[in-house]
Amino acid sequence: MPIVTVPRLLLSLVSLIILGAAIYLLWSWGHGYELRLADGSARHVHGAPWKLYTALGLITWSLLGRFVVLLCIPAGQDEPREERTSGKVVTAPDGSALHVETFGGGDAPTLVLTHGWGLNSTAWWYTRHALQGRFRLVTWDLPGLGRSRPPTDGKFTIDRFAEALGAVVEFAGSGPVILVGHSIGGMATQTFWRACPEAVKARVAGVVLVDTTYEDPICTMWLSPLWRALRWPLIEPLCWLTIALSPLVWLSSWQSYLSGSSQIAMRLTGFGRHATRGQIDFTARLACKGSPGVQAKGNLAMFRWNATEVAAALPVPLLVLAGDRDIVTLPKASEAIAERAPEGRLIRVAGAGHMGFMERASTYDEAIAAFAYQVFAVPTKASAAKL
Repeated sequence: MPIVTVPRLLLSLVSLIILGAAIYLLWSWGHGYELRLADGSARHVHGAPWKLYTALGLITWSLLGRFVVLLCIPAGQDEPREERTSGKVVTAPDGSALHVETFGGGDAPTLVLTHGWGLNSTAWWYTRHALQGRFRLVTWDLPGLGRSRPPTDGKFTIDRFAEALGAVVEFAGSGPVILVGHSIGGMATQTFWRACPEAVKARVAGVVLVDTTYEDPICTMWLSPLWRALRWPLIEPLCWLTIALSPLVWLSSWQSYLSGSSQIAMRLTGFGRHATRGQIDFTARLACKGSPGVQAKGNLAMFRWNATEVAAALPVPLLVLAGDRDIVTLPKASEAIAERAPEGRLIRVAGAGHMGFMERASTYDEAIAAFAYQVFAVPTKASAAKL
């Protein structure tokens, strides 16, 4: 999304400028100059020592600055890790090869988790560890991200993500499921119930939307008028340039990750008051792993999406979770979705940002569990009483 993409690109550019300055200073010091001696001979003399020391300092920051940045963020007791299983491959209607993993089992109710853009399914680390003993969890990587391959024609739209979600729901089995979608995952979920209302009635028992919106995200984010004004002259051209120069942008992203610039951008835009060192670094690393070209195509697809009318026609219970510090999708977007849904309910989570399901994991996970107990009529547990 623009509020994440633009700061990341700008800080990445600053990081590259610092590295370029270091290389220039090192060259300038090594090139030095020729000193003419009294006997007419010449001797090569290195440049000023400050150039060498400054260059070495800047190079060190460019390659190791990440550690300094992370030291300024408090560590958590239980930090996320990119854990994987062999999984299964599910083919979407557009030819995307979707990597799908299943956790838990037996006769437990099924939750299908769809992650946000620029991440992959390992972003559900906290949710998986909290809920896999109580539910059957099905996680998947959106097309072109994680271990999922992109569509054969290279085109990305929210409608196609919804079709891919439909394929995952079919893979999940014949029983009812609850759909849980974060950010663009929530957008794909809304598109799915608009495109396939009969499938929703037959297979979906409930929906959980996590820090998402109902229209072009530019319209429901912090400083929306600014981003809308910058869309055509800056943001969309940046997306197309990123697609054209994807390999170079990818290298630049990793250099930005090493310097700590990616972590700074993620801390400022993605999290609220409770972010930990591991969460920031984990999320920044996931963002760097994804193809910049794929992420740019997804951003362009979001600009052309709207589902304002969908919530009012949702035939199943809806829970909307929103961090009150989310600047990527302001809480007012979640409020609007919950108000329009016939069986909608909103929970605002204090101090949480766009990645609230990480930084306030226990609050989000227990709310999802309580909602699932109610929807599936599972015998009440202590956590269910909290909802």
